[in-house]
Amino acid sequence: MDKVFLITGASTGIGAATARQAAQAGFKVVLGARSEDKLQALAKETGGLAVRCDVTEWEDQQALVARALEAYGRVDVAFANAGFGGARGFKTASPEEWKSMVLTNVYGAALTIRAAYDALVDVGGHLLLTSSVAGRRVLAGSFYSVTKHAVTAMGEAARQELSEKGVRVTLIEPGVVDTPFFDNKPKIRALEDDDIARAVMFAVEQPAHVTVNELLVRPTAQTS
Repeated sequence: MDKVFLITGASTGIGAATARQAAQAGFKVVLGARSEDKLQALAKETGGLAVRCDVTEWEDQQALVARALEAYGRVDVAFANAGFGGARGFKTASPEEWKSMVLTNVYGAALTIRAAYDALVDVGGHLLLTSSVAGRRVLAGSFYSVTKHAVTAMGEAARQELSEKGVRVTLIEPGVVDTPFFDNKPKIRALEDDDIARAVMFAVEQPAHVTVNELLVRPTAQTS
């Protein structure tokens, strides 16, 4: 039976690149995001299943996993990847933007864990979460950094709970990546989304008794 790789935030960037590499590796991919046009195009390209999913909505997350189980009967990998950033400064972004960032980056990742929990336990699967270098060190005035520190803690909390149930947990921590995440092009030679996707697949393709708990991936030129 084919293994199944579920991804949130799958329509662009790291999520889309991971979907392509997972499909090439033989996984059935289940793609969740709000951008239906991009999802459908990616599903056609990868032979995957596109499901509109707002990660801040519990019903959408439940439906995403339910569609995966209905179509393929299992979920082997769940990648909680959806997230976004914003301008630094505690007087820069609006409180509404902060609220949306917490709901997407933190609450949304937690909902993915909860929705995929039983399916992953059933098959001894693999949970991955996208944090950031900003989730390992504090950036001045960065509320995004605050949310990614929460995701880093969530990854370790999930590892401690799920490891005894046979589920592997990996935290992916990218440095500067040249993806649609940024409004402006990075000034250094940044990572490409494919670079992070390869890191994801490296963790996923380890033997079942091996868990890569954290992968911190920086561009060579990134000094901080």
